Amino acid sequence: MASLLYQTIEQISREKHIEPEVIVAAIEDAMVVAARKYYRTEEDLRSKFNPETGQVDVYSVHQVVDEVADPVREISLTDARKRNPDIEVGGEILQTKPTDVLGRIAAQTAKQVILQKVREAERDTIYNEFHTRVGELVNSIVKRMEGSDIIVDIGRTEARIPKREQSRLETYNVGDRLRVTIRAVERAAKGPQVVVSRADAALVQRLFEMEVPEIYDGTVQIRAVAREAGERTKIAVESRDKDVDPVGACVGMKGMRVQSIIRELRGEKIDIIPYSEETIAFAQKALSPAKVTRVQILDPEEKRLEVIVEDTQLSLAIGKKGQNVRLASKLIGWNIDIKSEEEKRREIEAQMAALTAPGTPLAELKGVGPKTIEKLEAAGISSIEKLADMTPEQLVEIPGIGEKMVEKIHQSVAAYFQALESQPAETAGTEAGEEPEVTAEAGGEAEGVPAATAEDAGDESAAEYTESYERSEAVEESSETPVAKDEKAVERLEEETPANEAAEKQE
Repeated sequence: MASLLYQTIEQISREKHIEPEVIVAAIEDAMVVAARKYYRTEEDLRSKFNPETGQVDVYSVHQVVDEVADPVREISLTDARKRNPDIEVGGEILQTKPTDVLGRIAAQTAKQVILQKVREAERDTIYNEFHTRVGELVNSIVKRMEGSDIIVDIGRTEARIPKREQSRLETYNVGDRLRVTIRAVERAAKGPQVVVSRADAALVQRLFEMEVPEIYDGTVQIRAVAREAGERTKIAVESRDKDVDPVGACVGMKGMRVQSIIRELRGEKIDIIPYSEETIAFAQKALSPAKVTRVQILDPEEKRLEVIVEDTQLSLAIGKKGQNVRLASKLIGWNIDIKSEEEKRREIEAQMAALTAPGTPLAELKGVGPKTIEKLEAAGISSIEKLADMTPEQLVEIPGIGEKMVEKIHQSVAAYFQALESQPAETAGTEAGEEPEVTAEAGGEAEGVPAATAEDAGDESAAEYTESYERSEAVEESSETPVAKDEKAVERLEEETPANEAAEKQE
């Protein structure tokens, strides 16, 4: 018949979920500690528990040797055979130590050791049990509040719900029953700390596994879950049986299955979406309840999508504070850029306008002749801006364009853009309200310059002569030899000289 002490050990074992052998070992170690403290000895002590009598015996152990080097722990073979004739070298001689004389202090010491050993064994048991159950759904009861954390009872031990693992729209009171998922098990000085969650996406998945038999037996699979606790959850499901509708199985008859989950989550909205391997089709379904017009993949490497919706569906697709598109992005694992039909149309129109915007005609380029402009236009260069982007090597490749002409073209283009840059400064006076004085007879400039004088007129006559001379020179160059051209130029210069002298006398 088992002793009363052993019955107590078995009862503690059941309550603490600790093996009886662990408690017995703790009692034996405690008796050794108490005996050593009482006897103040360095002997090797050993304890043995008798489950039948409930007696705990303590022994001093001596090792049998030929020559004794440590009398406290060793005994010679001759002395050992006086106690046990059959003993050999290497054996052990046990000598009983009385335990009835240990007293109150030794008993108190033994008690502390037993409690400590049992507590350590209980901590190890709790850690070994719960660290393999991470992600599992458990029932809990709210016991108390510690600051922003909530302490709940999960049966074997207490667990903690930190602030970050609480649903933002839920309030908790002592005694409330909650279903939570085990998020982590942490080792601490006071023992293992079990962290549970009400905000984890795994909570929704475990609730569906409990409520939907098709998910529990594997006919319907949950492929992805995206959740913002307390507000909305999107869950993608797929059926392995073509005859089973995954969405219908999760919703249940008249929505009974999903409604029970919504009640457990205290009114959180749940979108159940059929899973698709095709990214575009999955994205269209993930943005439900909004209706998507089309989806385009912008960058496969960075996983970027462009989604176009009707103007009336834009706010619904984005959701409150961007919640719908944010959850859809988490669900499919792609970045989503949503645009309305009107916004996309304006974007396309702007791009087309940029492509078809006319440039400045080449005819406005000063210093380049008509024939050169024709050659440039024949090569596909229709504007000054396009000509400015051409390199000298590209221009030389155009038929009829030489290196000297390339240099001249570049000078003309540079002069054109310099004139554009200086134009705002030249018109500043006119914008300020200063009216320039312009006379048609004088031919003065229209930027506030006074009317031309007679001296200016004389200079213009000389300029007109020089221009007519250059034109005549160009015409004669194409039809006569250089010698004949020079002779005619000299004759013309002699004929015009008296007229110039007469004009100078008048001035």
